[in-house]
Amino acid sequence: MRRQPTEAESKLWFLLRNRRFIDYKFRRQVPIGPYIADFVCYSANLIIEADGSQHAENPRDIVRDTELARRGFRLLRVWNDDILARPDDVSDAIWTTLHGDVP
Repeated sequence: MRRQPTEAESKLWFLLRNRRFIDYKFRRQVPIGPYIADFVCYSANLIIEADGSQHAENPRDIVRDTELARRGFRLLRVWNDDILARPDDVSDAIWTTLHGDVP
């Protein structure tokens, strides 16, 4: 996926890269245990996932999210459609989450 990201992943990476959220550095496609997180900010213990419809009410995501939370991470799932259609709203949600308030 790093070599051929989806359009939504590319747009989200553009929003996150180069410390665009001031002191928060994000990495993409990071292995954490048996999982690959789309985007991780270690200083905020935050994982951001770009999700499509295949993730709607997916029981495997519940198991994955529980394990990532056990490892100390907060998780923000952002729908691909929102990334593409409303990037400013997505940026606001990320900013809010980074500062401790989950949207």
